[in-house]
Amino acid sequence: MKQRLLIFSVVCFFVVSLTGCATNTTHENTKKGAGIGALVGAVSGAIVGYQNDHSGGALRGALIGGAAGGALGAGTGAYMDKQQTEFEQQLANEQAQHQIEIERQENEILKLTMSSEVSFDFNSASIKSTFQSPLNKIADIMSRYPQTNIVVVGHTDNVGSDQYNLELSLRRANAVADYLILRGVATARMGTEGRGEMEPIASNDNVVGRAQNRRVEIFVVPN
Repeated sequence: MKQRLLIFSVVCFFVVSLTGCATNTTHENTKKGAGIGALVGAVSGAIVGYQNDHSGGALRGALIGGAAGGALGAGTGAYMDKQQTEFEQQLANEQAQHQIEIERQENEILKLTMSSEVSFDFNSASIKSTFQSPLNKIADIMSRYPQTNIVVVGHTDNVGSDQYNLELSLRRANAVADYLILRGVATARMGTEGRGEMEPIASNDNVVGRAQNRRVEIFVVPN
């Protein structure tokens, strides 16, 4: 499998005299080179090289922490409102079929969760044909809202070894990111992370629960 280094730029930020800086170690299995850039212009601190691995959701923590540390502009909420409305309108059919869930999180972050029914076959990182239509819609919306960055996070159930599931989840996240890039979303806005079986949302003791745990999440972060 072709491997490329995943490199990000994140903000070292401080709030009320608290200074923080996100760093990490190189993981050779990560492949997508992308500069996330400054997530919030008002965040103080230096931009540092950030190399993604798979320890504790470090990438998402850095992105969300950076957004929390800055003073979001007055127009950010309205901007994200419009983007969320478009996601909900364009993906209404997928939501009705419980294939995609759209959530508004803290700091104006949007989270799109895609179930395994629509995204990938079991033990595969090849995007299903049924997944292409919603991804096309997502890419179109993302291209029209350039003031946001994207982190794609892959998850698996607990069938197989920890390492295999970690690699599979990353390959799935990279497959989604690659597809969005091919559909016109700028590479510099994109990051990927694999979480394997580490963050289940249901029990892995039954078929239904394992299917829920096999998912892909897209975090849309205002910059």
